[in-house]
Amino acid sequence: MRSSLESCLAAVNQVLLGKEHQVRLAVTCLLARGHLLLEDLPGMGKTTLSHALAKVMGLSFQRIQFTSDLLPGDILGTSVFDKDSGRFVFHQGPIFSELVLADEINRATPKTQSALLEAMEEGQVTIEGTTRPLPEPFFVIATQNPSHQGGTFALPESQLDRFLMRISLGYPARTAERALLLGESRRDLLPRLEPIFDHASLAALQQQVTEVRVSEALADYVLRLADATRSQPQFAHGLSPRGSLALLSAAKAWAFLAERQYVIPEDVQAVLPAVAGHRLRERSDPSSAGELVQWLLGEVPAL
Repeated sequence: MRSSLESCLAAVNQVLLGKEHQVRLAVTCLLARGHLLLEDLPGMGKTTLSHALAKVMGLSFQRIQFTSDLLPGDILGTSVFDKDSGRFVFHQGPIFSELVLADEINRATPKTQSALLEAMEEGQVTIEGTTRPLPEPFFVIATQNPSHQGGTFALPESQLDRFLMRISLGYPARTAERALLLGESRRDLLPRLEPIFDHASLAALQQQVTEVRVSEALADYVLRLADATRSQPQFAHGLSPRGSLALLSAAKAWAFLAERQYVIPEDVQAVLPAVAGHRLRERSDPSSAGELVQWLLGEVPAL
């Protein structure tokens, strides 16, 4: 299984060049049964990463292009009257897929964004009074344009909190971009990716992640990080208990990828920016949280 995980990482890195750390974070998020928010400028490889993960993980894939006129029914599905049977028949929306790419999620209205809330939290949707389970596994990757761009609606905190991680791909290094310019098109490489996992093996990996050991000292470190966000004046609000659980869950998956059955402080520190960055706000500058995370890493003792 572990060799297959390394093969998975290597396959995705062959398509998305120079982004090994971000790819490892994305796989960590999937192993921890979380959802991923990719925030970046258009053209950075967000869609390519989503397609590649779906391919190597053997997951069915649907892309939803979020626009200002998108309706909740376009995501969840709707009932259509069938004249032959004389009754309404439900037609599933694209949310009924194992990996859903919510592309440019912040271009949709808040009402449409909220259609994802129950799906991401409960793994089910309630439509016309009927609760319908979603596939297992169920993994949402949402892409988001920077908030300063026109035509965007900021995601509310309740929606942001549904994402285990938020990461940014950023510009590629010069050597990686040179390889992109001289190499094959990424669109041509994607169809060649072969599934490395099936549903049973992926579920087994996710179960093994939950069994990674956490010592009392490590749990105390997570508590100190959370307490610092709640007590220091520069934080507009503290990390919630769900945020603490998310941090520990991601740290377990990161440790598992490192072939360890126990979590160390370096695992927590590796995932902290991706897990806590979108959950924290600076009191004097609500639009920025990067310095807060760096303060936590530097000032909160691990032991």
